Amino acid sequence: MRGRRIRVRGQVQGVGFRPFVWQLATRMGLSGDVSNDAQGVLIHVAGGDLDAFERALAEEAPALAVVDAIESEPEEIADAGGFSISASGQAGAETRVTPDSATCSDCLTEIRDPSERRYGYPFTNCTHCGPRFTILRQLPYDRDRTTMAPFGMCARCRSEYENPSDRRFHAQPIACPDCGPRLWAEDRDGRMMTGDAVCRASDWLRAGWVVAIKGLGGFHLACDARNAEAVAELRRRKRRPGKPLALMASLETIRTYASPSNDEVALLTSAVAPIVLLERRDDGLPEALAPGQRRLGWMLPYTPLHHLLLDRFEWPMVMTSGNLSGEPQVIGNEEARDKLRAFADGFVMHDRDIARRLDDGVEILSSAGPIVLRRARGRVPGTFPLPKGLPDRQVAAFGGQLKSAICVTKNGQGLLSHHMGDLDDALSVAEFLKADADMAALFDHRPEAVAVDLHPDFRATRYGVERAEALGVPVFEVQHHHAHMAAALGEAGWTGGAAVGIILDGLGLGEDGTVWGGEVLVGGYATARRVGTLKPAPLVGGDRAQAEPWRNAVVRLDQAGLTDLADRLFSGLPRDALRAAARAGVNAPLSSSAGRLFDAVAACLGMAAERQTYEGEAAMALEALAMRVPGAGAYPYATDGEMIDPAPMFLALADDLARGVDREVIAARAHGFFADAFADAALAQAEAWGADTAALSGGCFQNTILLREVASRLRGLRVAGPGLVPANDGGLAFGQALVALARMEAD
Repeated sequence: MRGRRIRVRGQVQGVGFRPFVWQLATRMGLSGDVSNDAQGVLIHVAGGDLDAFERALAEEAPALAVVDAIESEPEEIADAGGFSISASGQAGAETRVTPDSATCSDCLTEIRDPSERRYGYPFTNCTHCGPRFTILRQLPYDRDRTTMAPFGMCARCRSEYENPSDRRFHAQPIACPDCGPRLWAEDRDGRMMTGDAVCRASDWLRAGWVVAIKGLGGFHLACDARNAEAVAELRRRKRRPGKPLALMASLETIRTYASPSNDEVALLTSAVAPIVLLERRDDGLPEALAPGQRRLGWMLPYTPLHHLLLDRFEWPMVMTSGNLSGEPQVIGNEEARDKLRAFADGFVMHDRDIARRLDDGVEILSSAGPIVLRRARGRVPGTFPLPKGLPDRQVAAFGGQLKSAICVTKNGQGLLSHHMGDLDDALSVAEFLKADADMAALFDHRPEAVAVDLHPDFRATRYGVERAEALGVPVFEVQHHHAHMAAALGEAGWTGGAAVGIILDGLGLGEDGTVWGGEVLVGGYATARRVGTLKPAPLVGGDRAQAEPWRNAVVRLDQAGLTDLADRLFSGLPRDALRAAARAGVNAPLSSSAGRLFDAVAACLGMAAERQTYEGEAAMALEALAMRVPGAGAYPYATDGEMIDPAPMFLALADDLARGVDREVIAARAHGFFADAFADAALAQAEAWGADTAALSGGCFQNTILLREVASRLRGLRVAGPGLVPANDGGLAFGQALVALARMEAD
């Protein structure tokens, strides 16, 4: 029969695409077959209206599917008397892998219905929800290539699995209490507890215990979020004195503590199910959940286990990563017994292995949509289309030292990995190396070039150079802020001739050998030049300047001629030694860091001045203050057309301090300074260079006040701002890959 060979590319495996095709073809009276292979879904079809069939493939695709392309060509098809689903082809990956997906409404109904055979079963799933990437060992996505392989299906599960009209048709993690993974509770000494594990965990939480719970991508540490003593004990054990803790609750419960908008509810209830930062109200919850912050990070239960636990416990739970601060999340049972015994009073375990660790994603909603702060479960391994005009080549990019992530390009897509932590930590380095090998094998990736940060001492840079040498491929060194700019432009699909970038972050090695961090750039993917910058100041003590905001405050106040104010504000600290080191240039590199300037302002207001207990603590506290008084105005700045001098801001700030102006107003006016100074500089450079687009990136743009205020001032320019590619260093590798591709094209 005269028919067609149809290739469907995209996120089309593990989402019920084959049964969808079978149902569609059967409905339309077509003959042929459908299968998975290394490139996606392959269809051989004949009979009827094939044009309508192709249109329906895209228009009616399953909810979790993402169709990138449908390619077809004529083909003779043997008339098999109907349409069938064939076995998958050989391993190897050119298709997109589906991220893990939150429990769907049908499965949730099942686990709560006593008449259903999966009533109360914590591993219930179907083709519309459940684990995907966290259990996948090899493509194509079939059961024997996942961590479900050891669990043989019972007859009833097999019947569902083989029935194309069932929503569990070829749901690879399909299971039930008779044949699937099991759940149990044990004490901190490894003794298994009798009775229902969920009931046991609920009782432990009510008693004020810290409970280690094995989830989808790793272990969590949970406690009663209402119990101030339990929260304090968790912080003490985890050595996490101030960093905000994530919370899990039902939507009904969240609404008793916050007022999420319709868009925030949509993000919370999406299949991604991230932690969403919501503005808190006078909620009665312990301040220790997020000291000094105006937002709490909430997520809904996203696995049957979490739903069952919250059905029993009913109150908000702290649900933070099961690890020592700075280390990767624990994923194995023995690893948990070894590493979490000092943290947890009890454990909830199961025997389904986790193939790769994935933390919970963290997101916040802006007027332009979700902003990803930590790219993780639910988003990974989703891909980004590469901007038109860049070559379709395979590149591996290795990001930076902090918030490490890897990006690989293939088939016109950029695959940005999950967040793996800071490479100052040896265990994070091990996770980074594992992820590189994992991505190469899983996605059949063969780099033609490698991209790295300009800083030669970053572990990611050294590793990338070694990889390139071993492969015999070129290395492209990409300046840190150029990579940030390229990442923002790339997500927006920018293809213009010149763009202006406002890149505000903590630090990155500049082309002049100094430490950049408050920059205005002009350029595109292949090249960029600095045309504006924050006036530099010495980072006295090197890394200590990042940990101790008072150091930045003293230097900046001294630059503004406010030495007396610095002496009053920081009287108990070694100011004279700091000034001597600054004059001598001893361990005091010059830096234009916007992040350190935020720290300096926060320190002047007494926030985390002596030492930050986590990255961004001072700046986040400053933002929390500024949220209280929108429209407070802006402090002034000076400029020579290229360099932005914050001295006038500090003079005005000093005057406000002397007059007893509220700290909230001072914080808001400082934000106004940043917005005015950098937006004005970007507008001037856009006019000079004929740019119509402004890219906003760098970790400082996680600050939603700064983002909103800068974007609102960029009149007449298209704004390519933070979105699903993190503005922090977690998005750096994506930008590096785009720069490398552009330079390969130029070569």
